[in-house]
Amino acid sequence: MYDIIIVGAGTAGMTAALYALRNNKTVLLVEGGNIGGQIANSPRVENFPTVRSISGAELADNLYEQVTALGAELELDRAVGLEKRADGTFCVRCEYASFEGRSVIVASGVKHKKLNVPGEEEFAGSGVSYCAVCDGPFYSGEEVAVVGDANTALQYAIMLSAYCRTVHVCTWMDRFFGDTALVDTLLSKPNVRWHRNLNLVALEGEGELAACSFVRTATTARAPEPQGDIATLNLVYDEKGSEFRLPVKACFVAIGQVPDNEAFRSLADLDEAGYIVADEDCLTRTPGLFVAGDCRTKAVRQLTTAAADGAVAALAAVKYLG
Repeated sequence: MYDIIIVGAGTAGMTAALYALRNNKTVLLVEGGNIGGQIANSPRVENFPTVRSISGAELADNLYEQVTALGAELELDRAVGLEKRADGTFCVRCEYASFEGRSVIVASGVKHKKLNVPGEEEFAGSGVSYCAVCDGPFYSGEEVAVVGDANTALQYAIMLSAYCRTVHVCTWMDRFFGDTALVDTLLSKPNVRWHRNLNLVALEGEGELAACSFVRTATTARAPEPQGDIATLNLVYDEKGSEFRLPVKACFVAIGQVPDNEAFRSLADLDEAGYIVADEDCLTRTPGLFVAGDCRTKAVRQLTTAAADGAVAALAAVKYLG
């Protein structure tokens, strides 16, 4: 029986473990994916206080070493259910085992959002990837695509530009929704091509990805192909709905994340998008059950807010336990 079971070993979960351990509580971290959560796949973190620049993997490793040195235990298992017993204790049911605790903090984070287009499942691992950090080096010297318009997509494209022949960045609209510094860096890369107003409708190939098929979402201006040795400055306009096919060896999908909170629905309210309903106090409707990080309803999802949630949830759990 643990004092606190924390579901998720990302920034929120491990920060919660840190605060709980410093208050002399026994802690079990249950993680069904990779330690560190989504940030572990980030090539560079530059918005964490006191740290000018660090890789996401290194940041996650440092935090993991810190909490395990204090006595945190870890189980690599995926939570599939949660119940509160008559005596007030909790049982976290996982795929391979079950664990008992006097309180629970859900810090399950989010998972990659998928495109749900033909070919996505077929070519997953054979050209379709959701992690450029993990799979990008396999496509050194190749033509690749990045689908997305926010910070993750920008970071992926910048990193890929260092070793891929050409990086095609494809966005639904005609603008990016990331940090200005990242946009400026991306657009300064000579081997990056930005394709705007595109909707990916299919991924094509035989055995391995060979091309991305798009439909234009708006009338789009583009430079025409040079004729002979003469290049014209006139623009050609593609009509909305016209098709665009992009031959590439890999497509890196970075269109956001979704929560995975179904296992906790019986004890916590979820909003329409599946996030656990909780305010800055990190309390759920069930006494003894708390939530922290990106998996809860909130306006800002950043490392700093995840760490803040972890501290708040852990101290609330400590107060609950008495």
